Amino acid sequence: MYDHLKSMGIIAIENIDRYSLRSEAEYDILKIYYKKEKGSLFARSEKFKYPRQKKTVLVDSGTHKYKDVTEISPILRHVVDELDRVTKHDKEIIDHKKKILQDLKHLEKVVSNKITEIEEQLKHL
Repeated sequence: MYDHLKSMGIIAIENIDRYSLRSEAEYDILKIYYKKEKGSLFARSEKFKYPRQKKTVLVDSGTHKYKDVTEISPILRHVVDELDRVTKHDKEIIDHKKKILQDLKHLEKVVSNKITEIEEQLKHL
C-alpha cells in the first residue's frame, strides 16, 4: 500500500508520527519522526535527501527568454502523498475521539439539567 515508503526502507509505517520538508540549495530534505517509544527520552527520526528537479521554462514568449527553475522531484511528491495519508489518518482518529468526548460531555450536561428540572417539578407536587 505504501510502496514508496517501503522502497525507502521504512517498514514500521504505523510508527510514523509526523514529517517535515525543507529545501537546502539544490536538495529537498525530508525528515520523518517516529512515535516515541516507552522509556525513550527522544523520539527517533530519519533524514532523506532528494535532489530538486531542474527545468527550463519560458519566461517571455515575445523575447524567447528562458529561466532555469527547480521543483520537488516526482518521487518525493509520491512519498509526501503517502506520508500525508499516514499522518492524516492518525489526526482523524484523534479528532474523532475529541468529537466523541465533546458529545459525551454535552450529553452529560443535558441529562444533569433534565434531572434537576424533574426534581424541581417533584418538589412542587
